[in-house]
Amino acid sequence: MKDLAQFVKERRKEVNLTQEEFAERTGVALTVIRKIEQGKTNLNMDKVNLVLKMFGHQLAPVSLKESKEPNN
Repeated sequence: MKDLAQFVKERRKEVNLTQEEFAERTGVALTVIRKIEQGKTNLNMDKVNLVLKMFGHQLAPVSLKESKEPNN
């Protein structure tokens, strides 16, 4: 399973947006985009959901048992 940082960065690049352009489109500060893409863990969930909404996603609980990949 991809982590949040990898997911957001890959999706942003797929739509050919810079971090600055992406922040503007999502309505969050550039620092929020940078924190997400750097894998920071002290994030505001509302802001993360604004970012994920651009791709039709949202934060949701995932069972640790079900989310484990092989070889973990």
